[in-house]
Amino acid sequence: MNQVWRVVIVGSHPTSMLGTKLILEEEEHLKVLGMASTSQEGIKMVEEIMPELVLLDYRLSDTTAETVLERIKELSPESHVIVITDNDGISLLQVLISRGASGLLSKQASPFQLMHMIAGLREGVTSLPLEWVKQGIWPLCTSAVSEGVLPLSETETFIMERIVQGITYDKIAQEIEVSRRSIDNYLRKIYVKLGVSTRAQAIEKYALYAHQGRQMYA
Repeated sequence: MNQVWRVVIVGSHPTSMLGTKLILEEEEHLKVLGMASTSQEGIKMVEEIMPELVLLDYRLSDTTAETVLERIKELSPESHVIVITDNDGISLLQVLISRGASGLLSKQASPFQLMHMIAGLREGVTSLPLEWVKQGIWPLCTSAVSEGVLPLSETETFIMERIVQGITYDKIAQEIEVSRRSIDNYLRKIYVKLGVSTRAQAIEKYALYAHQGRQMYA
C-alpha cells in the first residue's frame, strides 16, 4: 500500500486536469507524471511512463475512450484505467470494462469518491455507485461463447486467422504494425474471452466456430 503510483491524466479540459492533479497529489502515494489533451499524446505518455493509473476522459477532442482503452492496455497491461464520463455511466459500464477499464466515475463525483475508487484499486477491488446497484446492473454481461458468438474484436479475429494458418507471431506483429509484446497481450485477452488456457485450445475452439460458419465477434 506504500508504493507510489505514477498517474497519467488524459482529458479534454486543461483546467479540469490541473484540478484533478492537485487533488491526487494531496496523497503522498500518488504522483501525476503526465497530462495529455489528445488520445495520441495520452497513448505516447502511457507507453513512456507505464503508469499504475490512468484517468481517462470518456470524450476527448479526437475520439472516445473505447478506442483509446484497448491501445493503453496493449502498451501497459498492468495499468489501471478509470474512465471519467459525463454520460449515462451505467450504459457504458459493460463495454468499457470489457475493453480493460478498472472503473467508471462521473465527472460530478466528489474528490472523496475518486480517492475511494483509487484506494480500492490499490487493494484489488473496484466500486460502483449505489444507484447503479439499485437499478439492477447484474449480470454485467452474458457469456457470448454460450450464445454462439466468439467475442473477439476484428484485430483479435485477424490474429487468430493468421495463427490457424500457421503464421508466426513475429510476422503477425509486422502485418498489423505492433510490437511482438503486443501480440502476447492480444493473446492473453483472446484466451480469456474464449475460456481457454493454451494456444492449442484457442485454435481448436476458433477453428470449430469458423468451420460452422458462426459469428466471430459481436
